[in-house]
Amino acid sequence: MTRNQGFCASLIAMACLAGVATSLMAQAPQRPRIGTRPGREQLQQPVLRLAQQLPDANAVANNPVPAQPGVGQGTQTEHPLVPALQIAFGAMNSIRANVKDYSCTMFKRERINGKLNDQEAMYLQIRHEPFSVYMYFLGPERLKGQEALYVEGKNNGNLLGHGVGIRKIAGTVPLQPTGAMAMQGQRYPITEIGMLNLTKRLIEVAEKDKQFGECEVKFYKNAKINKRSVTCIEVIHPVPRKNFLFNKALVFVDDELNMPVRYESYDWPSVAGGQPELLEEYTYTNIKINNNYTDFDFDEHNPKYHFH
Repeated sequence: MTRNQGFCASLIAMACLAGVATSLMAQAPQRPRIGTRPGREQLQQPVLRLAQQLPDANAVANNPVPAQPGVGQGTQTEHPLVPALQIAFGAMNSIRANVKDYSCTMFKRERINGKLNDQEAMYLQIRHEPFSVYMYFLGPERLKGQEALYVEGKNNGNLLGHGVGIRKIAGTVPLQPTGAMAMQGQRYPITEIGMLNLTKRLIEVAEKDKQFGECEVKFYKNAKINKRSVTCIEVIHPVPRKNFLFNKALVFVDDELNMPVRYESYDWPSVAGGQPELLEEYTYTNIKINNNYTDFDFDEHNPKYHFH
């Protein structure tokens, strides 16, 4: 993997359709039907506000997050990534213990082959066991209405997808998640989407980066995304090195849900004195957890969907 492939790549992304012939909430909310999902003109961009005050890293590290094997207690002699790792381990354990499934709206923007693509928006349903994904594209207009389904252990390991417009003629198409068709114009396969996968990758990359110096970590408490309180973790590698995947990355953890709800990473400037270049950004909004999804919620024959 090259550094231009980004920091948590495999985290969230997906897009299975491109190139297809183209407070934890106690009660389960009502799931929207396709006919009631907002059109592109109704989609609101994620609103981000960083707090102005930066707390001491140790103050964040000393929050009541259980320490993990090999992770210290955030003293000044430890690597600056240690407090961030504590937060990530705490989030991963919380998701595994408390979140069986969730729905959300995800906004994503990715740089592919040097070109920054337009923002895409999609409605997602994700179940952790067995890992299952239903995806419905909300925008941009050229993608609106496309759907994809993936269930671990079913359909010979394929995802099922269908296009819109003239591509709809092909009907439902099985695709290998990491094959050329499914990955055309996409950074990551559908098998690696979701906030739990994102958290695992954050831990994996941070553990590797912890072996090296040249790392600056800052914590922003009381930041906001769509008026929700989040903690922002900013990681900077000032000097380009082959062992680093990014110049700057920001991870936003929802303070109530204890889940990472936004990730963005930047490459080093292409010219001296320039600004870092966005590699990828993903934002999860409208999160509703523990909807008690069944197999039928990830079935191509479900009449709410349009696979056949």
